[in-house]
Amino acid sequence: IIAGAQPPSSGTMTIANKSYKKLGALEALQAGIETVYQDLSLFPNLTVAENVAYNAQLVSNRGNLLRFLDKKKLYNVAATALKKLGLEPNQSFLNTPVELLPIALRQQVAIARGVATKAKLVIMDEPTAALTQKEIEHLMDIISNLRSEGISVIFVSHKLDEVFRIGGNVIVLRDGKKVADGALADYTIKDIAYLMTGKKLDNHRYRLSKPGEEVLLKVENLGNNTDFKGISFNLHRGEVLGITGLLDSGRNELALALSGVVPAKTGNMVLNGQAIKVKNPKDAIDLGIAYVPEDRLAEGLFLEKPIRENISIAILDRLLSHKQIDNKKMAAVANKFRDDLAIASADVMQPAQSLSGGNQQKVMLARWLAIEPKVLLLHGPTVGVDVGSKDAIYKIVQELAQKGLGVIIVSDDLPELLQNCDAILLMKNGQVSQTFDAENLEEKELSKTLLEV
Repeated sequence: IIAGAQPPSSGTMTIANKSYKKLGALEALQAGIETVYQDLSLFPNLTVAENVAYNAQLVSNRGNLLRFLDKKKLYNVAATALKKLGLEPNQSFLNTPVELLPIALRQQVAIARGVATKAKLVIMDEPTAALTQKEIEHLMDIISNLRSEGISVIFVSHKLDEVFRIGGNVIVLRDGKKVADGALADYTIKDIAYLMTGKKLDNHRYRLSKPGEEVLLKVENLGNNTDFKGISFNLHRGEVLGITGLLDSGRNELALALSGVVPAKTGNMVLNGQAIKVKNPKDAIDLGIAYVPEDRLAEGLFLEKPIRENISIAILDRLLSHKQIDNKKMAAVANKFRDDLAIASADVMQPAQSLSGGNQQKVMLARWLAIEPKVLLLHGPTVGVDVGSKDAIYKIVQELAQKGLGVIIVSDDLPELLQNCDAILLMKNGQVSQTFDAENLEEKELSKTLLEV
């Protein structure tokens, strides 16, 4: 509403002593309000430079699109904004279409767009969702610099450690209502978590059981000749294994290789004692390797389709009756997982785009649990998910591991890995640099090792 993307149903807004009953998107930009949206809202077919600097020219031209873009000004604005984020604005990067970038870089491009204009207020909605620890540290510095320049920041987040680092005032919303408003110094993290969820949550370790001795998945010298090489590890039955590293560590590419999305070129994999080849996602599915991608909106969900179709899509061959999909069977599968995973919805015909981030992620989990996998690969499983839904997802993961499923979590959320994993592989420069016992590891130690050059 503040950014002009949605009209309010009641109330007023006052900006610089001027009262508004509603704002259009252009009016908001002209009023000095920039927004970094949770879904990024970038133009995938446009270049980095065009995405970063487009708003600046839109405002300067008062929304008039019947003009030639000032290319020189566009590149200068984009380069200045990218430098603020510590990104190298070389010609190659500036001219790269955004759709070709990994999600973490897309997130940084969206943030660069937010700081590219002479904004008076920057709204950041879950800006660190896809960033690694190193990039988060840099963003904290950027926010501090914006505030020192007199620019106000609204930081919308479920990550309470980051909220407390930024400081200032806090507003807590629950079920569409404001339940708290005041100085952050008057609250603890536990206070805010309780206000957000109505439940008492803490940073306890979810991982309570131990993995079995049987090796479920053996990976030997896996590589793709560019992003990672010589990757070897064992995943035991009932084990939760974490993989982390900075953006350029090769962790994301390893996840894509294990799932067959971008297959490895060297090395071997053995599943249940049998040598396997994962050349594509179908191979992975047939073998019982399920992959939940890091970007559920772009790579996972059919947003306009109902929950029913989203859950059932990977097992349609099992739902045939007389060579046609049996809708009753499909509904039965969807309802089972809706109940098992406590997906909050009116029914399974509700479109996926109408669900909260946490419930969308549960739908993704349900889809891949429906194939009855042996190995579940979770890539950033709680990106853009509130603390209450995180708690629910972590409990689901632990229940699956207790049933003998092998789980791999690829994530840069260090508390997530420490709370849920048996062991953590730390990747640097495309290789596993260290393996940690998660149970006896402190976050400070892992973070320090992660950031060491």
